[in-house]
Amino acid sequence: MPLVPATEHRIFLVDDHPLFRMGLKSLLQSDQRFVICGEARDSASALSALHVAEADIVIIDMELGPSSALELLKQIKTAQPLMKALLLCQHDDDQYLERALRLGATGYIRKDAPVEEVIESIVRVLRGGLALSAQSSELILRRVTSCEPSSDSLNLSLLSNRELEIFQLLGQGGTTRECSVQLGISVKTVEAHLAGIRTKLGLKGINQLRRHAVLWCSKGKGRTA
Repeated sequence: MPLVPATEHRIFLVDDHPLFRMGLKSLLQSDQRFVICGEARDSASALSALHVAEADIVIIDMELGPSSALELLKQIKTAQPLMKALLLCQHDDDQYLERALRLGATGYIRKDAPVEEVIESIVRVLRGGLALSAQSSELILRRVTSCEPSSDSLNLSLLSNRELEIFQLLGQGGTTRECSVQLGISVKTVEAHLAGIRTKLGLKGINQLRRHAVLWCSKGKGRTA
């Protein structure tokens, strides 16, 4: 994956285990693209510090207690809607995963993930993409097929050629910026097309659109280059 442009991205850590927080902090500070702009051990101190931290992304440990972590996420996204959020979990749980995505998280990975996966996930979220562990991706696909309309039922004939190209790129894991670069159009134009696709297909948000696009491509329906 292409790296985020050479600039420091400000990361705020929320974890109630000092040793794990220290280890994650040390890991991220070893990468010149990241700077730790703050840290907290609980929701109250996190909310207070985030007002002045000017963070680009907040990384929250679900071990705060799933309800506490999700409530913190909700409050952060209410106060700072543009804040990127990535959650670290000990075990994959489709109930909490779905709630996290609905609340605006765009990253949900295991705490025992390899270092490379952690770094790549942070980069993807910073670039506007969705970062999920393999187990979480499987849970999402399973939920899509059981609880949402099948991707087969989506009337893709409603989409223009450009919209279909973007739908396919999204299903292949492309971020908004990657779609922009590959198609030679602006990010704002891609976002406008995404809004149009959601309207035409009757999908509620970008995460639901991504899930259907991924499922559609996983069935081999996307055109190959």
